[in-house]
Amino acid sequence: MSAGGRFRGAAADLAMGARMAVGGGRDGWTRAVLTALGVGIGVALLLLAASVPGALDARQARGDARDDLRMGQELAPAANTLLVSMVETEFRGRPVRGRLVRPEGPDAPVPPGLTRLPAPGEAVVSPALRDLLDSPDGALFAPRLGGARVTGTIADDGLAGPGEFAFFAGDDRLSTERGATRLDRFGGGLPGEGFGPVLLLLVAVIFVVLLLPIAVFLGAAVRFGGERRDRRLAALRLVGADAVMIRRIAAGEAATGALLGVAVGGALFALGRQLVPLVTLFDLSVYASDVRPPLPLVAIVAVAVPALAVLVSMVALRAVVVEPLGVTRRGVPARRRLWWRLLLPVVGLALLYPLTGIRDDGSAATRYQVAAGAVLLLVGTVTLLPWATELLVRRLRGGPVGWQLAVRRMQLDSATSARLVNGIAVAVAGTIGLQMLFAGVAREFTTATGQDTSRAQVQVQLPAGPDTAGAVQRLVTAAGVTGANSTLTTVANAGDLVQLRIGDCTALAEFARLDRCADGDVFLVETPGTAAAVAPRATLTVDGTARWRVPADARRVPSRPTPAGWEQREVLITPAALGGATLGELRGEVFLRLDPDAPDAVEHVRNAAATIDPTLAVTTLTEVRESDRFADVRRGLYIGVVVTLLLIAASMLVGTLEQLRERRRLLAMLVAVGTRRGTLAWSVLWQTAVPVLVGLTLAVAFGLGLGAVLLRLVQAPVTVAWPVVGLSVGFGALTVLVVTGLSLPLLMRLTRPDGLRTE
Repeated sequence: MSAGGRFRGAAADLAMGARMAVGGGRDGWTRAVLTALGVGIGVALLLLAASVPGALDARQARGDARDDLRMGQELAPAANTLLVSMVETEFRGRPVRGRLVRPEGPDAPVPPGLTRLPAPGEAVVSPALRDLLDSPDGALFAPRLGGARVTGTIADDGLAGPGEFAFFAGDDRLSTERGATRLDRFGGGLPGEGFGPVLLLLVAVIFVVLLLPIAVFLGAAVRFGGERRDRRLAALRLVGADAVMIRRIAAGEAATGALLGVAVGGALFALGRQLVPLVTLFDLSVYASDVRPPLPLVAIVAVAVPALAVLVSMVALRAVVVEPLGVTRRGVPARRRLWWRLLLPVVGLALLYPLTGIRDDGSAATRYQVAAGAVLLLVGTVTLLPWATELLVRRLRGGPVGWQLAVRRMQLDSATSARLVNGIAVAVAGTIGLQMLFAGVAREFTTATGQDTSRAQVQVQLPAGPDTAGAVQRLVTAAGVTGANSTLTTVANAGDLVQLRIGDCTALAEFARLDRCADGDVFLVETPGTAAAVAPRATLTVDGTARWRVPADARRVPSRPTPAGWEQREVLITPAALGGATLGELRGEVFLRLDPDAPDAVEHVRNAAATIDPTLAVTTLTEVRESDRFADVRRGLYIGVVVTLLLIAASMLVGTLEQLRERRRLLAMLVAVGTRRGTLAWSVLWQTAVPVLVGLTLAVAFGLGLGAVLLRLVQAPVTVAWPVVGLSVGFGALTVLVVTGLSLPLLMRLTRPDGLRTE
């Protein structure tokens, strides 16, 4: 045959496959729609994953454009300068970015997102903050604005994301003496914290864990309706079609379904990106315009998905080509071989195990090797799941009718049920391994603060002023405050600088170990290994003018760590010991204990602090503090895992519905001969539960193995995050129940008498 004839023959075969993909009347279109929907979910996920780096870069660019931090830069007041003070606060765990501004001339810079600077008493807020102020919770936050009237909304280019709480307020009291920063432009910013080798390893494995389940699900989605498709191709083989023709027809059918799925995925992605601004996860939100995958990656997805569909179809054609009669008669398939299924995870371990000292090697080649090893190891769950499911169901006997129906179905075709849970098994295995790695390296990125949250939960440091005592009173009487420790402080000169702390005996006991105390006592605090800063009878000078002499009976006492975790040499003074002396303007330090049953107690403290000074910081004490980069990586993992598992569960539901539709005549016949619908519902449940049980067992084993190997790479002790394992298994069980429950309406409809009709 000439080349032209061979080309026309191949084109005809491909066209026949395309017609078979969408032909066959209502049944064919239903199958095509389910396949397109399943593939479309996977494509939408891939496009979403491809958009993440660009979305984060867009957030970072907007943050850099509005940056107002200046280090080592001193400007003189001019017509083009602006005074800015930061108001960094929170509201119910969500950060709030506030700025007080005062222009020093007509050409003062205007921050991105604003058309003009707010005048004193005016505020411009983000849309999310405006919604909060208009809600019933707005009254709880409003004092943070200092009584300013909201006159406008910050535009998109002035916000990191649509869900950000932010505001600009005018204040004519700002000055550099009160801590304001003078600037002549916005933008620039300080260099951020970099990624080390361990964080780069985490990012590489995260991409594997999040993207591999999508690829696995795509491979399962293109096989929707595979049983009926195989019988059609086997029939063509029996009437004379050769192996090459069968493969071409199968390729045309698979590629057509995949191309429809690519189109559906593009539509789902376009629809989903419009909903993205409505969602805020872990304080992260982006605009719809930020969610834009690069064109090269879009082209790769558009080509790779049909190619994957064709590859999966070719792999599944062995029985059709070799044993078409057995496929047509639904014969029992040959038992699966084990050796090659173990080959992939063994190769993955061989790639990962020799690597050590990854914390000293952040090269791209090492990351690629780790990613390849993780992929092969996780794919082991996919290759072993059908074999393990077949091994289990082959030995099952007896039980209720619903159980027997499910077991017999899985004995005839366990691969179809296993394909539905492959994505969940891979996702769970990867999540377990990653959480083990996170737990193993967390100590490197977290710092023990030494703070004692059992003694106090909030710390407020007040600037020196004439009414410091009144400011302290406002804080300790805020709603939800159950106890307080307040002292007044100043700095004195005794050759060296020394801090003086004034308070009653109860308050001073938080800063030193006092065996006894009475009003009029003075204590000289010594830290471990260091003597007191001053001696009895020493004369101290405060503010260059006020003088005070340390009493001769002042006692030396050892220091005690404060609730904030620090201890220092200082002089502790009870009020009567001053003898009427004045030490100038005093600063205040307040530690507050909050009512655990009043969740908004800290919000009332922040409001009280805002009435004293809008820029006053309210510090929430915590026992550990985490690196910002590590927290960002962890947050990205949580978001990705949540989105991936939810969409895989949705795709699993689509696959279950497709299986029910394929067996609708059989289900209708069973009901017609007296089988109860409840029995069929239990059958569907067991057909989903058994592969999920096997898949989760393999996922736990492979996840623990992956985690142990990754921990060895970073030279960290092997620790198992059992709560994560339990949550993963619980999610699998919940998925079974949800999928079964949502499939029941279709099951009831398919078992009606009209389901017996055929052509």
